Amino acid sequence: MNQNINYQKELDKKIKKLQEENVVPTLLIHSCCAPCSSYVLEYLSQYFHITVLYYNPNIYPPQEYEVRALEQQRLIDELEVKYPIKFIAGRYEPDEFYTAAKGYEKEPEGGERCFRCYHLRLEEAAKIAKEMRFDYFTTTLTISPLKKAAKLNQIGEELGKEYGVEYLMSDFKKKEGYKRSIELSNEHHLYRQNYCGCVYSKVEADQREKSKQ
Repeated sequence: MNQNINYQKELDKKIKKLQEENVVPTLLIHSCCAPCSSYVLEYLSQYFHITVLYYNPNIYPPQEYEVRALEQQRLIDELEVKYPIKFIAGRYEPDEFYTAAKGYEKEPEGGERCFRCYHLRLEEAAKIAKEMRFDYFTTTLTISPLKKAAKLNQIGEELGKEYGVEYLMSDFKKKEGYKRSIELSNEHHLYRQNYCGCVYSKVEADQREKSKQ
């Protein structure tokens, strides 16, 4: 895992090359939620034909999953973009996440359990990108200051090589991307959760709230 690569600069280079070649490739973006995807979609829809994949079997409880999925679709409908954005609803099978997280349930957020969750979701994106012949795939997860961009890009690149679809490297929090995502979330009145998504992160969030009281 190379911590020294500037992934935003790598993305800038890729976009510049595409513009020089005058091409608009197809891109499958795995999205964790509407707020995190907001800036990413606004930004990349200038250069790609985007399809959003909402695949998040880690989300708990099921009602939370439904709320986030609906918010994602609403944002896509409302967002003003150069090229129309499509949507794919992924499978919601929580057992896939619990199998991946087995043995790491007590890991703190940001550890090995999260890395396995990244892999689970990115692998599904890679599979679908291959099946549907997308030019690239990526994820919105690097928008979060709490997510390790280097690890996400490492996993994405490895899966890209395995499935034969190029992974679009990113660190979307850069260039004030995270700030812009908050602005867009407010503009569109998006539901913003206070935990990443899984039951373990919810427990940690609940404990943090209690400690503030």
